[in-house]
Amino acid sequence: MKYNSEAYLGNPNLFKANTKQEYTEQQVIEIAKCMEEPAYFITKYIKIVSIDEGLVPFNMYKFQEKMVHTFHNNRFSICKLPRQSGKSTTIIAYLLHQVIFNDNINVAILANKSSTARDLLGRLQLAYENLPTWLQQGVLNWNKGSLELENGSKILAAATSSSAIRGGSFNIIFLDDFAFIPANISEQFFSSVYPTISSGKKSKVMIVSTPHGMNMFYKLWNDSIHKRNDYIPVEVHWTEIPGRDEKWKQETIRNTSEAQFATEFECEFVGSVDTLINPSKIRLLSHNIPIVSNAGLDLYERPVKGKDYVMTVDVARGTVRDYSAFVVFDVSKMPYKIVAKFRDNEIKPLLFPHTIEKVGRQYNNAYVCVEVNDIGHQVADALQFELEYGNLLMCMMKGRAGQILGGGFSKRGTQLGVRMTKQVKRIGCGNLKTLIESDKIIVPDFEIIQELSTFVRRGSGWAGEEGTNDDLVMCLVIFSWLSNQRYFKELTDQDVRARLYEEQAHAIEQDMAPFGFMDDGLEDDSFVDDKGEKWTPITVRKGEIL
Repeated sequence: MKYNSEAYLGNPNLFKANTKQEYTEQQVIEIAKCMEEPAYFITKYIKIVSIDEGLVPFNMYKFQEKMVHTFHNNRFSICKLPRQSGKSTTIIAYLLHQVIFNDNINVAILANKSSTARDLLGRLQLAYENLPTWLQQGVLNWNKGSLELENGSKILAAATSSSAIRGGSFNIIFLDDFAFIPANISEQFFSSVYPTISSGKKSKVMIVSTPHGMNMFYKLWNDSIHKRNDYIPVEVHWTEIPGRDEKWKQETIRNTSEAQFATEFECEFVGSVDTLINPSKIRLLSHNIPIVSNAGLDLYERPVKGKDYVMTVDVARGTVRDYSAFVVFDVSKMPYKIVAKFRDNEIKPLLFPHTIEKVGRQYNNAYVCVEVNDIGHQVADALQFELEYGNLLMCMMKGRAGQILGGGFSKRGTQLGVRMTKQVKRIGCGNLKTLIESDKIIVPDFEIIQELSTFVRRGSGWAGEEGTNDDLVMCLVIFSWLSNQRYFKELTDQDVRARLYEEQAHAIEQDMAPFGFMDDGLEDDSFVDDKGEKWTPITVRKGEIL
């Protein structure tokens, strides 16, 4: 029995630390059973708030029991679930089990917003207050951002950031709606926080989210499916949630949209709308793990003697907003393959040429094309005149045709690299769409796929949507423009247009079939005069008399 003097800060549902408790034999048996079986504890003792019925017992669905089982038996788990499926409530219930029945457990509840994280902690606290007294621990600290129990277990609620739990040591980290955390923050978070996770042999990471484009959550999920990381994937389809059927689906689509339903309930990794590359094609692109990854450089294939390579370069000012980038293509045969890529938002233009030159020489003195709009000409000049790199591609102006790729033999209008004009970008974007959607470029890099998923129409052109980068995609745009230039075809002996026509010739002939062709029964060199008489040419030899 609890007395008012024992209540924590006057809350009759909580009691202070070091308060004496008496247990019956049956209660001891129940505590032991709850400790061993989290699903049993949750189903029998956890209460949640229902919109329609108020405070009710948490009767878990089968997929929620599977989630609890996965969390309890694995260190790393990742869950892809539809909206309003009770995913957060399930994890909150499991976390409550862990802090009650384990001593000195440190738990972090992290969400894309601090208010969301605190709301989750509030739901956990409500469930705790409605537990039987004999299942509770005495309270040492209890507020909106954290709690601490007398067994030494603690829970912290905060927004996901690189500094959220830096310096701390946590046994369990729960990441809610991880797909909605900005890409730069999620990357910084893992680079700064993962050491605190890996320091323990039993520490757990639980990631739960509905998809939201192709970001860090997409990468972790995709890697877990292909067993490229240690996360155990848990996927739930909307039809597994009681009360959701085809009628519910059609009603939801009518009140929202098919695209929104595909993302929030079908759990498809749909990127932005109106992307240059068809979203259905982007979803089919699959990234690989680089064989070498260091200082912004990712290698997918090592140089092979005798092969031809082309490198396209996009130069930034060296600020944190934009990246200096280049992509290396194997152009020895089709489909073209991306074999290496570099991206760094801190490298200075003075140092960038040395990185380009070093990688270019490794890849058989690859042909290099630099975008020279802003300070790119500084990089191109350094490559040509200081580092004496011999395979720097040049462009020249040719009347209405605009810029064309050349060997630098013309004395008039020749420049190092290519200037990104509206015309060049329009042609490059059109060619890029054709190349990717017809599988003429193999894209193994996650960051390139991510940029393609947010490369959208802006005004009359194409660019990365607000808050995203498109530096790697612009390298692909430059390459796509190059690939249809006459000089490029001469260098590489590859003709994209001819190859595409060759592959689709039969389909083109079939498309022309409805127009029909008239056959008058005459031979090719015969004709009929105005009187309807047929005339056929004959050959007369020299000296022959007709």
